[in-house]
Order: sequence, then structure tokens, then C-alpha cells
Amino acid sequence: MIEDIIRSITPLDDNLIKKAYERIDNLTKPKGSLGRLEEIAGKLYAINDGRMPVSFKKAVVVFASDHGITAQNVSPYPNYVTYQMVYNFLSGGAGINVFARHSRSDVFVVDVGVDYNFGETNRLIVKKVAKGTKDFSKEPAMTIEEAKKSIVAGMEMGEEVYKRGYNLVGTGEMGIGNTTPSTAIMSVITGVSLDLLTGRGAGLDDDGLKRKKEVIEKAIILHKPVKNDPLDILSKVGGFEIGAIAGLILYCSSKKIPVVVDGFISSAGFLISYLFSKDVKDYVFFAHRSNEQGHRVFFDFIGEKPVLDLDMRLGEGTGSALAFFIIEASAKMFLEMATFESANISREMK
Repeated sequence: MIEDIIRSITPLDDNLIKKAYERIDNLTKPKGSLGRLEEIAGKLYAINDGRMPVSFKKAVVVFASDHGITAQNVSPYPNYVTYQMVYNFLSGGAGINVFARHSRSDVFVVDVGVDYNFGETNRLIVKKVAKGTKDFSKEPAMTIEEAKKSIVAGMEMGEEVYKRGYNLVGTGEMGIGNTTPSTAIMSVITGVSLDLLTGRGAGLDDDGLKRKKEVIEKAIILHKPVKNDPLDILSKVGGFEIGAIAGLILYCSSKKIPVVVDGFISSAGFLISYLFSKDVKDYVFFAHRSNEQGHRVFFDFIGEKPVLDLDMRLGEGTGSALAFFIIEASAKMFLEMATFESANISREMK
């Protein structure tokens, strides 16, 4: 399934982007005056094969998983907060629920590796690979087979939202300690120093931050993940929700569904998908720049700009739900603004 999906991802047609700008540059405004909105609209038009969606059916897919690396005290919160937050998502009380309601988006909550038995719980989608990853300071986070299963879980959710007719999808996640595997993944792929990449996550003090850097550095030395091998990296220092995010991005890209990548952890998932296929970048909008310091390194590395920059660092898909507004506004601009001709306005300058 993974190989078939990857083979079906194709780059955007540059001619369609040029065609979009023929209209954008003819709208009643100075050329380029709506900045990033114009870039977003051009990309949306090309993703949709030369059509701008009149409306959007939106969803945020939140993948939840636990992490064995928390045994090394890399997070100020205990593991059981992960399953408690899953219940919060399901009851509608989390940040993502608030922003999703506001942006008229649906939320799918997926258990890909929570260390808890939820039993028969309404609205929870269970695709559990295992009850959390292993402590990757001592052994690989997961097997290669588990890494593949996490990616397939994300692809299956991509297939689900595709079949339900969603045409704008956001990534989300929950997992105590998951900035640690995300930082490790970014360090391996970008080659940037951990001093520049490692942030405080959910609120580490100075001692905790130092310990987090040391844990990641020792793990990378121990396992020697291969820089250009996404399965090797994911299996050695990754997380199940990170793999699932990669799978979601890959599947949606294959079906030309635009994906809004949330924050730091989701960006680590994007990097895994990007190693499988560079073309996924054509189908992705980056929701926001996280307050997590490594996210600035990520944007420098990938050569992209976020839709928003609000000093957020909550995760859950909250940035995706907020960025939906801007993406929809770009489509409205494209479809509803008058052209110089239709408004009978002169384009001549003095």
C-alpha cells in the first residue's frame, strides 16, 4: 500500500499556477498587494486541477500515541495525560474542539498507540500499533514493521476522509513527550545542532532541557539512523502518531487533497513523508510557526513560510483549524473579487 500510494503522487502543473495568476493579477487591486493570499490561491487552483473550490468540507485528524522515551523525564507531564486528553477530545473540551467548531470543521480522533484500553468508546477510531513506543534511549522506538503499520494507519485515515468528501484536511496529534522524537527526527534529517533544535516542549525547566538534549544525542549516536531513509529514522527515534501523520499526508497528496500541517510534531511527520516523496510539498500548507524553537529551523530547511505566526505551541491541530480561515479567504478572493474589466476600472497608471 505504501509503495502504491507513493508512486501515485505527482508534482503540480506549473502551467496551472500561471493560469491562476492570470486571474489573480487581473483582480481589482495592485499586483501582488494581497501577498500570501495570492500564493495560497494559486496553489489551491493547481491542486484542484484548474478549478477553485466554491466551498470546503474540512476535517482535522488527531493521532494519539504514547512514548517510551518519557521514562527519561523529557516531559514535565506523566504519560497518563495522553489518554485523559483523548477523552477530552472526544467530549469536545480541548483547544482543537473549540477552534474546529469555530471553523466549522470536523475532528477525527485516532488511537495509534496510546498506552490505555479505551474499550467501546464512541467516536474514537482505534488503529493501535502498540501501547506506546519503546524507550529509544535504550532500544529502537519501534520495529520496521510497526513503523510501516503507523504509516498505513495514517493512509487509511486519508482514505476515510477522501471517501467522505473532505477537500481540506488538517493534521493534529497528542502524545506526552512527543517533541523529543520530533526533535530527533529533525536533527537527523536537517543535520542541525540540537542546541538550535531542542525546545522546552510542554514546559521543561533548564535542567530538563539539558537532559532532553543529552537523551536525544545519545540515542542518535546509539542507533545511527540513516539520514535519507524514512523508515529507518521513524523506527529508531520516531513515534506512531508521527508515522501516521506522514501516512495521512502521503495519501491525501496522492488524491490531490490539500493538507494543512499543524505545528512542530506534525512538521516532523511531514519530513518523514517528504523523504518518501518530495512532491508532497506541493500539496501542503504549513499552518503556523510554533513557538518551539526548532520549528524555525524546519522552515529554513524546507524553504517555506507558515500561514500564521501566533507564538502557539499547543499542537492538537489547533493551528490547522485556524489556518483554514485564511485558506478559505484566499479562495473567496479568487472567486468573488471583480476583475478590472468586469468592474469597468482602468488599469492605466499616471
